[in-house]
Amino acid sequence: MLKIKWKSVIKLAAIVLAVYLCIHYWGNISALIAKIISAAMPIAIGLAVAYTLNILMSFYERHYFTKLKKKLAAKTRRPVCLAGALITLLGIVALIIGLIAPQLTKCIMMLIDEVPAAIERVVPKLKEIGIVPDDIIQKLTDIDWQSRIGDIVSAVSTGLGGAVNIAFTAVSSVFSGVTNLVIGIIFALYLLIEKDKLIAQFKRLINRFVPENKVTKINYVWAEISDCFHDFIVGQCTEAVILGVLCMLGMLILQIPYAPMIGALMGFTALIPIVGGLIGAGVGAFLILMESPVKALIFIIFVIILQQIEGNLIYPKVVGKSLGLPGIWVLAAVTVGGGVLGIGGMLIGVPLAAAAYKLLKAYINTPDEKTSVSVETKE
Repeated sequence: MLKIKWKSVIKLAAIVLAVYLCIHYWGNISALIAKIISAAMPIAIGLAVAYTLNILMSFYERHYFTKLKKKLAAKTRRPVCLAGALITLLGIVALIIGLIAPQLTKCIMMLIDEVPAAIERVVPKLKEIGIVPDDIIQKLTDIDWQSRIGDIVSAVSTGLGGAVNIAFTAVSSVFSGVTNLVIGIIFALYLLIEKDKLIAQFKRLINRFVPENKVTKINYVWAEISDCFHDFIVGQCTEAVILGVLCMLGMLILQIPYAPMIGALMGFTALIPIVGGLIGAGVGAFLILMESPVKALIFIIFVIILQQIEGNLIYPKVVGKSLGLPGIWVLAAVTVGGGVLGIGGMLIGVPLAAAAYKLLKAYINTPDEKTSVSVETKE
């Protein structure tokens, strides 16, 4: 006779009840999940900042009076290296903003000033060609575009209708984002200052509640994920700096305007795998187009050549080998990650895919206990 295990029955009943409650009260549950995610956002930001800062801090710690064994060097190593890492990161962000923001503002103002004159030049050309009806041409000619642009700017500045609510929402969103960022940075600093103690506590917790054979697997999986994220961040930042510098130098040689700003923009957007360079190139071409269409065309040709060099020489050497992830999986990770979490998903999708690829490859290549036959895979 079939013996009934009441523990299994209770577990199955609990699972069925949980699924039923999730389906029946999905609206309330989804709202609760959204609140939990929103409340935990500063912690997530802090973890991301801490992981990034830890790369810089570890680098500084390896070179901070390593030959001296004095107590002063040992006591000051952690705070000094943490301060150096934080100053370095903030300096990089300030440098990028300082290079991009002024020129971008200047281009927007120039665009507002040049649009009326450009429309007045285009309307007669359309009339000569004859592809636009005469009544539309007449209406376009009668419009005072300069005053229209002024009205638009005035409407944006003074606000119409629900503009006040929109502005309030935008300010609230920005304030919330800044608050989360500040709390996240403070949380990250606490994590880095006490990281040795926290790691030891986490290890004791895992050893206490997880069997020894599974602890080894957990440590192995975490090591692979951490290595992939470390290699991706270091490699992607190095590749972005190289691409930005090459772009700026090439634009200076070709006498293309906005070289420092577009070089910094290209380097910043290159942090996004595959599509980042295209985004920076598109914005840069549009800005140069306002200055000179011919130089914009030269810039596009130059960027195409630079992208080929970057895609075939720089990226495989700097990032590709460190991750060991085939190009098709990089594209898939960027597509899926971007669709789920936007730009953040693009950034974390590639190292997660690389870690999953390495773990799966190691699992497949592990000899089977029953057959003792190693299964070989090809990328």
